[in-house]
Amino acid sequence: MRWPEDWGTRTAIMGVINLTPDSFSDGGRFNHLSLAMAEASRQISCGIDCLDLGAQSTRPNANEIGTEEELKRLLPTLRAIRTAHPNILISVDTFIAAVAAEALEAGANWINDVSGGRRDPAMLPLIAQAQCPFVLMHSRGDSRTMDHCTDYGEKGVIQAVIDELQDATDLAVKAGVNDEQLIWDPGLGFAKTTEQNLALLQKLETLVAHGIPILLGPSRKRFIGDVLNESRPERRLWGTAAVCCRAVDAGVAVLRVHDVEPIHQLVTMASAIGANR
Repeated sequence: MRWPEDWGTRTAIMGVINLTPDSFSDGGRFNHLSLAMAEASRQISCGIDCLDLGAQSTRPNANEIGTEEELKRLLPTLRAIRTAHPNILISVDTFIAAVAAEALEAGANWINDVSGGRRDPAMLPLIAQAQCPFVLMHSRGDSRTMDHCTDYGEKGVIQAVIDELQDATDLAVKAGVNDEQLIWDPGLGFAKTTEQNLALLQKLETLVAHGIPILLGPSRKRFIGDVLNESRPERRLWGTAAVCCRAVDAGVAVLRVHDVEPIHQLVTMASAIGANR
């Protein structure tokens, strides 16, 4: 299954499982097989549409661990979840083509690349060959440099993000990727200030209007903490919920979140409110 069965008629939910010791919000909570399996089962029981597994932290200043270690963290859990839950969509969050290839072989359905195909020249040809959905995220720099890449010049952040996503799309199509495989993610928190993140949220309809499904990953992000004056990521649920409600109203296709049960309720209610407008 490539997409949720009712893709396009509602906002789908992607649940996050970080298989890392150092992710910004839940590092170390699920980096053992039994813990990750229990969390996967819990999220699926809450009604998620897709699981997103990540074995390389992409938080600011994260250390890059390399292909071998990323696969060591990822593959046992991916294979176990695929065996236990054969019908759940599984996305793998990686910017390394070799990891993506092994993940697809092990049963992943989507690849979610925070670099939008920039980091590894082998990624786009792999996606073209695999014909799988590909989350193409806007970002600049890497984990160590992105906070210094927030100057969007006269264009401003909204037009610059759209232009850079379109440039990345053109490169993907040139590499043989079908544009129907693509999902755009504007990259909240990646090379963006708090004010720039808020500007993107205010203009989400501008992104949605381009016709490529939009995935949004606001969950527990630092800009929410800035607005709420809350340094603890796990205490940012209600700020995250406010962003998710805005996303449903704007027609965002997928929300990538940690707190799947309350966000599932929010999406269901927000969708019902907007259904007959």
